Amino acid sequence: MSFLICLGALAFLMFVAYRGFSVILFAPVAALGAVLLTDPAAVPVIYSGLFMDKMVGFIKLYFPVFLLGAVFGKVIELSGFSRSIVSAAIGILGQSRAMLAIVLVGAILTYGGVSLFVVVFAVYPFGAELFRQVGIPKRLLPATIALGAFSFTMDAMPGTPQIQNIIPTTFFKTTAYAAPILGLVGSVFILVAGLAYLNFRRKQALAKGEGYGEGHTQEPAPQIDTVRGVNPLLAILPLIVVGIANLALGRLIPLAYGDTATALLTPGEHAISMPTASVVAIWAVQGALLLGILTVFLFAFRPVAIQFADGSKAAVAGALLAGLNTASEYGFGAVIAALPGFMVIKNALAAIPNPLVNEAISITALAGITGSASGGLSIALAAMSEQFISAANAAGIPMEVMHRVAAMASGGMDTLPHNGAVITLLAVCGLSHKQSYGDIFAITLTKTAAVFFVIGFYYLTGLY
Repeated sequence: MSFLICLGALAFLMFVAYRGFSVILFAPVAALGAVLLTDPAAVPVIYSGLFMDKMVGFIKLYFPVFLLGAVFGKVIELSGFSRSIVSAAIGILGQSRAMLAIVLVGAILTYGGVSLFVVVFAVYPFGAELFRQVGIPKRLLPATIALGAFSFTMDAMPGTPQIQNIIPTTFFKTTAYAAPILGLVGSVFILVAGLAYLNFRRKQALAKGEGYGEGHTQEPAPQIDTVRGVNPLLAILPLIVVGIANLALGRLIPLAYGDTATALLTPGEHAISMPTASVVAIWAVQGALLLGILTVFLFAFRPVAIQFADGSKAAVAGALLAGLNTASEYGFGAVIAALPGFMVIKNALAAIPNPLVNEAISITALAGITGSASGGLSIALAAMSEQFISAANAAGIPMEVMHRVAAMASGGMDTLPHNGAVITLLAVCGLSHKQSYGDIFAITLTKTAAVFFVIGFYYLTGLY
């Protein structure tokens, strides 16, 4: 019975997310409903002492990353830099490689720190026009954008500042550049397999005489070129700054603070201190994003400043929504992990003998259930990180490898139909699940397969 209660809470949250209801509202409802069926008297204690405690703890650690990432993405958009990068990629690769151009642009933007939601809005107008000119079915555009924005640069590429690559750092005491060889191998696997699939689907459509299609909604309006004077090399500079600064700060911060970061503002008072290893990756990403924002202002002050008031409000609203959604799922996961029924799930997963396979299956399953890579990753690591670490130490597996597998697994089955990014992507493109989700799911399967490919590569070579 306890297992069914736990499963029911997970199924309920997945259902309401699929139906489009707010996870912020229904995550506590699902969690406390399970507690109510287990021990009614425990509901207020669990809500205040566990759900809210974990939810606020998540916000304390990660909200600055959400906020700065959203602001950075917005100033990249307002400056016209994102449009310049898209136009340059299409100009270099040509229309015949339209799919590759869209994938690479999405990858460049997300690896540079731009939120994947911002990437969808930035890339779609150019992708739709390019697909129309070349005669590629529009129904393949969402999967093409997803391959560039939702896959390898989200969690596999070493150093990516996306939140899915940052969350494991606090559990495994690693940096965003953990296991760079495995990350690059996984990225190549996803890119090659994903492009092969998309080109196969394009050739199928061509053989049937299918073109872009007619009667589509949300078609982009003709745009006036406002970025003609923006040099693509200048446009990509802030992204380079973020990447280099992230790497440099990740190494400099431990040298500056030592093992423990301590601050004492008033002599004789209690000092504030924390282990440096638990926050170095978060601080490095925050500093890198700040430098990226300043770089945009330095080279495009006028166009950004004119629109920054309204643009920053939209960025803050987006960061609040994304951060609270994930924090609510984190609190939900903590409550589920405290239920008797979760022990049944935990013991079943623990029966998987291989630590890396155990970790990968646990995380990708929870990411699929919640429809969120960061949410599923947070739930799994909050509940089972000690188990993962213990098993890894016993098997002699470095924490860097655990980090990379965890991050990549979170981006596996997360993009099921109820995933918020998928729903947003389809809405922006003016397409339905029926028209385009099948190809998005193929990319999802590719991402999931890449995790196990990387695990196999590690065991065969010992490289990470």
